[in-house]
This record gives sequence, C-alpha cells and structure tokens, in this order.
Amino acid sequence: MLLKYDVIVIGGGHAGCEAATASANMGAHTCLVTMDMNKIAQMSCNPAVGGIAKGQIVREIDALGGQMALVTDATAIQFRMLNRSKGPAVWSPRAQCDREKFIWQWRTTLDNTPNLDIWQDQVRELLVENNEAAGVLTIWGVELRAKCVIITAGTFLNGILHIGRCKLPGGRISEPAVEHLTESITRFGIKSARMKTGTPVRIDKRSVHFEDMEIQQGESDFHQFSFMGNHRTLKQQPCWTCYTNPEVHKTLMSGIADSPLYNGQIQSIGPRYCPSIETKLTTFPQKEQHPLFLEPEGETTNEMYLNGFSSSMPIDIQLSAIRKIPALREAKIYRPGYAIEYDFFDPTQLEHSLESKIIKGLFFAGQMNGTTGYEEAAGQGTVAGINAALRCGGSEPFTLHRDESYIGVLIDDLVTKGVDEPYRMFTSRAEYRILLRQDNADARLTERAYKLGIATRDRYDWWLEKKEAVERIINFCHTTSVKPKEINSTLESLGTATLREGCKIADLVARPQITLENISDSILDLKQILNSPQNRKEEIAEAAEISMKYKGYIEREKIIADKMHRLENIKIRGHFNYPEMKQLSTEARQKLTKIDPETLAQASRIPGVSPSDINIMLVLMKR
Repeated sequence: MLLKYDVIVIGGGHAGCEAATASANMGAHTCLVTMDMNKIAQMSCNPAVGGIAKGQIVREIDALGGQMALVTDATAIQFRMLNRSKGPAVWSPRAQCDREKFIWQWRTTLDNTPNLDIWQDQVRELLVENNEAAGVLTIWGVELRAKCVIITAGTFLNGILHIGRCKLPGGRISEPAVEHLTESITRFGIKSARMKTGTPVRIDKRSVHFEDMEIQQGESDFHQFSFMGNHRTLKQQPCWTCYTNPEVHKTLMSGIADSPLYNGQIQSIGPRYCPSIETKLTTFPQKEQHPLFLEPEGETTNEMYLNGFSSSMPIDIQLSAIRKIPALREAKIYRPGYAIEYDFFDPTQLEHSLESKIIKGLFFAGQMNGTTGYEEAAGQGTVAGINAALRCGGSEPFTLHRDESYIGVLIDDLVTKGVDEPYRMFTSRAEYRILLRQDNADARLTERAYKLGIATRDRYDWWLEKKEAVERIINFCHTTSVKPKEINSTLESLGTATLREGCKIADLVARPQITLENISDSILDLKQILNSPQNRKEEIAEAAEISMKYKGYIEREKIIADKMHRLENIKIRGHFNYPEMKQLSTEARQKLTKIDPETLAQASRIPGVSPSDINIMLVLMKR
C-alpha cells in the first residue's frame, strides 16, 4: 500500500501534534503517524503545562498560531502565575490539566484540521533518495511518501524501562518501544546517543490523609494561556504539599544497591533539574527533608501525581518509603515510578530550521533532540512543521532569534551548543528575558505568523485590537496630568510619597507601589478608558502598565546585549578558581571547571552558564 503526502510527521506527542497542525494549517497535505490514536498528546509524566520559562514558550506557540495554549485552557483544573513576587520578566503561567480531557481536546483539534490525516501504525524505516528524505515504511508494510519527514518519536526509540533490577523494552509504561528506526537513520551518518528520564508513583487519592498536608489553591483571576481562548471551564482542583523525612531517606538508601541509577544498569544521563528522589539523597546528603507536591490527574479521577518523588527504585522500596510520610502512611498506588532510557540525536546536526544538515527534508523535533518537557517539544514541533511546509513550497526557512523568543533561545542553544544532559528551559538561559515576557508574545510573533499563513485572520485581528488598546492607554498616561489634590490620599494609602505638584500618570505608574487599577478610582478618565468596551480590561491594562513601568529596564537590557558582543576579547583562562566562586551557580562552577574556557565569550556559550554568571565574572574583572 502506498500513500503520498507533502509532509509526514512521525509521533503523536506534543511535538508531533504541533508539527502536524502547523504544517497542515499552512496548506501542506500532512499525515500524522502515531501508534495509538487514543493517546494523542499523552502527558507521560505530570499532566501540567507551563512553569518557569516553559509558560512563555506556550504563549509563544499560541502567538504563532499553535494549539497548546488553547488545549490547556480548555482542560485546566488549576492555574497559577508563578514568580509573581518578582518582576514581570519572569512571570510564568502554569496549569495542572485533566490528563484524559487533554488528549481528547487535542484529538478533536486534529480531527478538525484541514489537510491533515492520521494514520495509526508504527514506523520502522526512514526512506532516503538522493540524500533527501522520501518517506517512511511502517511495520505493517505501508509505504508513505512525502517531500518532508518530521520525526518526533519522544522516548520510544529503543526505549528500555527500569524498575529496580527489572528492565523491559518500552516507550513508556505499557507501550512498546520502537526498534530499527534509529538504525535506519544513523546509517546515513547521523549520530545518536542515549538519555534517561523518569516519573513518580501515582497515588490513590482515597488513601491520603489530607489533614496532614498543606493545601495549595490555584488562582481565579483573568490570566490564562491563550490570548484568544475561553476562560477556564472545568472545576478547579487544589494541590497539596508535604515533605520527606529522615525515615523516608533511610528506607530509600537501604535499597540503593538495587537502584538502576547506582548499580550500573543505567549508563545514560538524566535531567539535572528534575532528579530522582534517590539522586537528591546522594547529591544533598545533609538535607533532612525534600518538598513533595501531590497534584490531581483529572477533574474526577482519584489518581494523583506525587511531584518530587521520581524514582526507579524497586517497587517495595518505593512504597515503603512513601508510607513513612505521615500524610501517605496508608498510601495505595496505581503504579510505581520508573526510569526510561532512549535514543536521541545530537542536535548540533540540525539547522536552526530543525532540518537535518545531512539529509535534506528530514526534520527532528522534541525529546529526541535532547530536550525534556512538553513545552520545549511543542515549540520545536511548531518550528519544524512551519519549515517543512515552507520547504514543500520552495520558500526560505523560518527561524527565531534569541532576542525574539524563548523558542529561539531553545533552538539556538540546541544547534550551536549541543547537549550533554536533557535540556530544560529557564528564564536564566535568555539574555533578553525582559524583552521575552509572557504578556507580549503576540507583540513579538503574531505579525510574522500571520504573514507566514499559520496565524488565522481572527488571531491577527485580535492582536491588532489589543495593540491599539495598549497604545491608547500608554498614550493617555503619557499625555494626561494628575493634580496632587486628586491623587494624594490614594498615594498615602498605598504607602508611596505624595505629590507636591502635578505629574503625568505615566510617572506615577513607574512607582513600584502603583498600578493602573489601584489609582483608577481617583482618576475618572483613566477608569473610563480602562473599562472601555474595546478592551479586555485586565490583560490589556497589565500589558500597558508593564511597558511603562519597565521602560528603563528594557533600555538597559539593550546596552547589556551590546556588551555581550565584545566578550570575545576578554581572556579569562587562569584568572578564576571556579570551584571557590560561590557567586556562581553550582552547574556553572562544574561546567567552567571542566571546560576551562579561553575567553568570556566562550564561557557564555557553555550549556549551564547563564548570562547572570557571565555578568558576575565581568564585575569581578572590574569590566
């Protein structure tokens, strides 16, 4: 059987779903090949979207015309804006989702995307002709031909599951591994290696003593992921917090000899920023407790996710340790935690478009590029899908720069620096994070997405309305004065200095205690413009306020960006004793000691050395 398409996407995870919808929405005849149509966009670990820097990526996907934000808003059961105590450059949305509803919301989206077919099957071989991708062959003997192939196979390539000394082939629990596909790719000179990740036990809610835990409610304000979608409609659920203790640690350490991480059974490297509980104990032996978060898996299910307790220890050790926690003393589990090893491909073999440098028309996206996280995968999938469709039409590639998006930072890090451990995005990885805020993703990307043809006219029109409304508020604040007698009583109540003479509203907004909302009752014209029917009040007012309040910081960041270009001439080898530099992050000290870079510019490109680490070294050198 032979089927012909423009673009074939292999794998129905977060990268694959975004790649398939992006390609199809740009007019390319696309086929998504997945092993199980009932597990489209399965959230293999925590059913949560967003988080530090990850939330910004989801907003960028939405601004580009992608789907993850819309799906998340439709299935969210708890929403929080993280880092609200800090500046807006690092505000990051996060939502706990209903796992099953998330799958079916994505399935509905795919089923209603024009130009997109779904084929349930498993790919076993990549077809290449004249050094260009030509299609794939499946285990059922079906041949799918296409101009471009996007591989988004996640953790399935030669995957091996580990629980204690037991190990079995698998892509994730109860699902088969994909064999032979890696070998059909590497025979053309593309290099692969192995990585490891893991997931915690799942707890039966009915066995938990919630009276011994601290409740953590979500937020109910206007914030959400999509700039367009409806507000949250599902019943919102709380999360809960508790801690490990010395008894838990003692139980876990008693089984360390049977841990595949420490008995030599697992050789590959796991994610630094989502370590297993046994890794935490061996890395931080002096700590007597570690925080745990018990999070719901859905609106109605009793299944709960024990965040912070990822493990591949034997089942009896996992359960015994958990029951040493007072709130979980009678815990019943649905399944144990496990680790998985899988193949990935060195991302330095890719262009910034995510097309292979070795095989033209072949694109890689997601976890198999050495990343970890649904959001990082989805961002790559969006870019790969766009570029595959563009290539089919003979157009120039679409790339994102580091000062334009977190997705641009992510891809640039991957293809220029490579990875030696699973890559996770943080705000600290972006030099220009004041420019890359979660509130202005559409300002950065929607214009480009609309010109490409991936953002819809509705998406573009909404952005134009928002842009005009934000500018209207900013112009009003810069041109409208307020007198002391109008505002002083309000200023005094807010704990900020009163006025001796009139000033522009924008000057007041620059104060940390002042928001547009908390002074609007005293300035009737301001209240009127904030409440005008053209505005979605809260989001537009917030965007305008941030633009005014942080104008100086934005200008300063541009100066810092210029300085970064001069780092090539600053020699640092032999200047620092890195292990003793406590001002730097632990990871930076480790990486700088290992590599011993010649210049500060070289140091800035080392994975794990953040822009703030570079700035510290500049200060220490009095530069």
